[in-house]
Amino acid sequence: MIASLRGTLIARSGTRVVIDVAGVGYAVALTERHARELRAGDTVRLHTALVVREDDMSLFGFADEVELGLFELLRTVSGVGPKSALGVLGEMTPDAIARAIAADDDAPFRAVSGIGPKTAKLIVVTLAGKLAAPAGAAAADDRSGDGTPSVVTASLVAALTGLGWPERTALEAATQVVEADPDAATTGLPVLLRRALGLLGPARARADEAGGPRS
Repeated sequence: MIASLRGTLIARSGTRVVIDVAGVGYAVALTERHARELRAGDTVRLHTALVVREDDMSLFGFADEVELGLFELLRTVSGVGPKSALGVLGEMTPDAIARAIAADDDAPFRAVSGIGPKTAKLIVVTLAGKLAAPAGAAAADDRSGDGTPSVVTASLVAALTGLGWPERTALEAATQVVEADPDAATTGLPVLLRRALGLLGPARARADEAGGPRS
């Protein structure tokens, strides 16, 4: 699993860039917005998702873990592949995505190239409840004032469910961790994940002990 890359951008063609890491060139697909910000010779740090198919292995890169978490969440929606998920993130900010989901509004997703009405509706329905309410709707979960921690919660839930935790359990732990950290937006997903696992570990151990055989 290639989780991140740090190197020099040596080529860019549209949304495809090549990053030189210790002499090895990695081809990575970015959002159009992100790609436009980069120039040859830039030192780049990307959070990446490696998508493996029978006949292809592709890397998708993101500026931060929030966008990476949303990319993974979008891919859980039926009909949304990695290119479509990247397209959504290229057209909508993480906060805009959270707002649309909270408002049950599929119009912004229908405006994304390659996303039809049916898929747009599926995105809203599938991700409902998986993104905490954005700024102005749930102050307890929005510490920064711009909705970012809400998306951090979603990224943390995606990481926990990826490790095998049930979605409801993951959401409860993620929400608790994010609400306890006023700087959750800048803390970093690895740190938040360790905290969440610290909460879940003892809880699972107590549950196992309670459900075990009694003498």
